[in-house]
Amino acid sequence: MGISGSKRVKTTLSNSPEFHSACDSAYEESLSLAQHAFAGVRPYQLLSAAAHIHRNLSSFPLIIRWVPSPPSQSQVDSALRVITSRVTAADILGPEEFEEWATEVFTETVVGNARKAMASRIPLGIAGIAGIGAVTRSGQNLIGAAIGVYAVGVATSVFLSLS
Repeated sequence: MGISGSKRVKTTLSNSPEFHSACDSAYEESLSLAQHAFAGVRPYQLLSAAAHIHRNLSSFPLIIRWVPSPPSQSQVDSALRVITSRVTAADILGPEEFEEWATEVFTETVVGNARKAMASRIPLGIAGIAGIGAVTRSGQNLIGAAIGVYAVGVATSVFLSLS
């Protein structure tokens, strides 16, 4: 997965008009809820903003497949730490920083859930292949090759679904 998977997801989100629209809507809602008391979005508003973005992207294929529920508080905070390490005014996020944060949080959520899917699918498949190999008394080389092909197939399937 690594860097390539993250870049693939980040590019998909960054090039999506639906994602930009959802970010703009969440940003405006956050400002409205704070009655425009701040020049941007405060960190305490980010969890509800993430839920708002998730709700607005309910028909976006990448979100449907890999983000069944809104990002958690820890995912929101982790993305905020990444963004604030690059920005000087960390206590208020302007529109650009907000969209950068949203891209980061949803990229990491998608990639994290894809990793979990691979971590659960590969061992189950390997156990199944090994079990069939034991029952049929196939050669170890054949079983090893089948396991390798299966693992590569699962990894490729997950990677290709990240766009």
